[in-house]
Amino acid sequence: MDSTVDPRLHPFDRDITAQAQDDSLYTIELSDQWSINNTPNGGFIMALLARAMDPERASQGRADGDHINRSAIITANYLARSKKAPAQIRVETMGTSGTYVRKQASLIQDDKLRIQAMGTYVRSQEKRFETAYDASPEAVADWEDCIPVPAMPGYSLFNMIDLRLDPVSAGWMQDRLADRAVMKGWIQFSAPRPVDLDAVTLFADCFPPCVFASRGMVAWVPTIEYSVNVRMLPKTRRLKGIFTSRFISCGLVEEDGELWDPAGNLIAISRQIAKYQPIVK
Repeated sequence: MDSTVDPRLHPFDRDITAQAQDDSLYTIELSDQWSINNTPNGGFIMALLARAMDPERASQGRADGDHINRSAIITANYLARSKKAPAQIRVETMGTSGTYVRKQASLIQDDKLRIQAMGTYVRSQEKRFETAYDASPEAVADWEDCIPVPAMPGYSLFNMIDLRLDPVSAGWMQDRLADRAVMKGWIQFSAPRPVDLDAVTLFADCFPPCVFASRGMVAWVPTIEYSVNVRMLPKTRRLKGIFTSRFISCGLVEEDGELWDPAGNLIAISRQIAKYQPIVK
């Protein structure tokens, strides 16, 4: 990664661009512009770690969205809460083959390991793979008919992201609960920007917890583990998201996600395991 950040960059690129100290150590001041409840969003942190690990991405410059065959699997364990403060990112190559490069990255603040991530990146972007889906995306209301998630104090993420929820998933904001724990709608950057691998990693963690749809905001749902499998990159700047939860047990809840482009191409799938901690009133 380069040691300077071009101020003309899109805010997302600016805030996930770390400064190289050597080939394996980077430093960054974590931004508070992508926060949920005054804590940097887990997808935002994952995106900056994904960029640090990516063997084929330059640290600067706008995403061009042309690498339609790019794919990767990125997983992170959230060991402790991160914060707006200086951080170190340590990157290590775990292995390479003719097809994959595998790396791991650690985010450290105050000499404490906060997040541990591992990325598997496809080396060749030229090979065309077969595409076959056994399932189609669940129906989502049109962009114009969806309900914008408003900006709120402490939730700066929604100043940077234009997220709109299908009305069936948005009733919890007005004390109208749904029968299913499903959160679906459309997402794009507030300031126009193409969707690259880093952006997909962010978008898959921007929707409110699925359990809000069926239960309301009755619990804290902090992420313990988050994994996103980017299958391809879109040519559009807006994606359709569908996220569902089925089980709450042992104080845990899962969330399975899908991101699709408007033409019905699968962009990414994700899985989160989160703590389900009821709010005591």
